[in-house]
Amino acid sequence: MELLQVENLSFRYPKAERDALHQINFSVNAGEFILLCGVSGCGKTTLLRLLKKELAPVGEKSGRILYESKSLNSPEKAGFVQQNPESQIVTDKVWHELAFGLENMGAPTEVIRRRVGEMASFFGIEGWFRRKTDELSGGQKQLLNLASVMVMQPDLLILDEPTGQLDPIAAADFISTLQKINRELGLTILLAEHRLEEVFPIADRVLVLENGSVILDDKPREIGRKLSPCHPMFYAMPSAVRIRQGLETNDPYPLTVREGREFLERNFKGDTQMPTEPKLPEGDTAAELKNVWFRYEKDAPDVLRGVSLKVRCGEVFCILGGNGAGKTTALNVIAGLDRAYRGKVMIGGRTIKDYKGGALYRNNIALLPQNPQTVFVKETVRADLAEISEAMGIPKKEHKNHIEKIAAKLGISNLLDRHPYDLSGGEQQKCALAKVLLSNPKILLLDEPTKGIDAYAKQNLQKILRGLSQNGKAVILVTHDVEFAAEISDRCAFIFDGEILSADTPQKFFAENSFYTTAANRMARGLWKNAVTCEQVIECCRAEGARL
Repeated sequence: MELLQVENLSFRYPKAERDALHQINFSVNAGEFILLCGVSGCGKTTLLRLLKKELAPVGEKSGRILYESKSLNSPEKAGFVQQNPESQIVTDKVWHELAFGLENMGAPTEVIRRRVGEMASFFGIEGWFRRKTDELSGGQKQLLNLASVMVMQPDLLILDEPTGQLDPIAAADFISTLQKINRELGLTILLAEHRLEEVFPIADRVLVLENGSVILDDKPREIGRKLSPCHPMFYAMPSAVRIRQGLETNDPYPLTVREGREFLERNFKGDTQMPTEPKLPEGDTAAELKNVWFRYEKDAPDVLRGVSLKVRCGEVFCILGGNGAGKTTALNVIAGLDRAYRGKVMIGGRTIKDYKGGALYRNNIALLPQNPQTVFVKETVRADLAEISEAMGIPKKEHKNHIEKIAAKLGISNLLDRHPYDLSGGEQQKCALAKVLLSNPKILLLDEPTKGIDAYAKQNLQKILRGLSQNGKAVILVTHDVEFAAEISDRCAFIFDGEILSADTPQKFFAENSFYTTAANRMARGLWKNAVTCEQVIECCRAEGARL
C-alpha cells in the first residue's frame, strides 16, 4: 500500500534564481526503508522538510504531497529527526524529553508513563533515564531524539543526516537501531544521508537527487551498477561497490564488507607486497602540546589529561575518537580559546602566552568550528568574506577578485549573494571554510570539516588541504570520517579519556584498529595488510592481476 505520494513537486526559495526542487515524483510504500542521497545543495533537506508541515520552508511551492491519498496535514503521522542532536532537545532531563511530545498532545498520564517506559526499554535508555540531557554524549542525544519521536508512534519516520555528528561506532549503532525499527515494527523510513557505507545495503530503494530532481530510483545493487564512475555521487558509494567498479570482473556488485571480502578472496590470492608509505614531512614544528591538562571548571573532571603531540609544518594531522573524548577541546587549546592549567602550548616555537594583542590570529592560526553558523555575521556570504579581506589589509578594489578566487576553488560562486542561514549544512560548511582560508593561516584547525558535505566535495577539500600542506602549512583536523582521514592525513592520532593513545601513519594506524578503520581495510585484511583506502586495494588487485 502506498503510504506517501509526491507528485510533480517543485519549490523555489524567495529571490532564488532557480528551483530548489523541480518536478519531483516518487512514492513510498508502507514499511519501506528509502534512502535519499545526493551532493550538498541538491535539495534533500528541502524535500524532507516539505514532508513535515511544521518544518516546511518559506517559498513558492507547486505539486502535491499525499499521505494515504490525502493531503499531508497530520503532524503526528510523520516523525522528524534532524542532523544536529542539540537542536531537537528541549528539556533538561531524559525522562522529560521522552514524555514532552505526549504531554503536549494531552495524553493521559498512565499512557505517557507506559509509552515512555516501553521506549526507554526498547532503546536501552534505562541506565541514563534520569540523567540531565546536557550530560549525554552525541550518540546518546541522537538516540534520545529518535526515541522521543518514536514514543509518538508515527507511521512515517523522516531523518535528515542523523549520523552527521556521530563517531563511527555511534553512527553504526544508530543505523542498526533504524534497521531494527524498520524490521521489527514495520515502520516506514525515509532517510537522507551522506555516509552510505552502513545504510546503503539495508535500504529497500535508493533515490539519487541532482539539481533538485530525482535522477535514479532503484534497488541499492542496481544503483551501484548504473551510477557512472564519473558521477559525483559515485565517490559516496560503499567501498565494496567502488572497488568492484575499479576492477575488470564480471562479478555482481557487492554491497557489504562481507560481500566485498568474498569478492576479493574469490578473484585474488593476496600478496605480501604492501602499499608503500609516503615519507613524513620534516619541516619545523608548527604546533606542540606538552603534557597539557584542561578542565572547564575548577571542580569539574579533567577533559584533557597530560596530552602531548607535535605537528610539523607541511603536515596534515588527524585526531579521531568518540564523542566527548576531548577532540574539540584539544583544538580549542591549540587555538588559544581554552587555556590549559598545566603544561605548555607552543605555536611556531613560542609559547602561546607570548602572542599579544591578537597576534596569534594574524597569519598564524585560524579555526573552523564544528558549527559553521558561528562564523557568519553578515547578511550575505560575500559580505562575510569581504570582512576578512578587509581585516587582512587587502585593498577594496581587489576584494572582488580575492573573494571570487576562493569561491571558485571551493565551488561556492553561486552562493555568494545568499544569506548564510539559508544554505544547506554542507553549503554552510564550505562557505565557512572559505572565510577561514581567506585569513591565510600558517596553522589551519578544522573541527569536523566534512560534516554535511558530500563525497565529491570531500575530494575537492582533500586537494585544497593537500595543496596547503605542500606549501608548508600545518593542517590539524578533528574528524569522525575515517575514510577521509585515511586518504588525507600524514599521521592520525586516537584520543580516549582525555589522552592521546596513539599516533601513526594512516596505513599503520587503521590496519591495526578493529572499529576505527576503513571498510576497505576490513575487506583487504589477510590479503593486503596495510591497504586502507579503496584506491590502495584496487592498486594491489591490479598489481597482482598483472603478475598472474
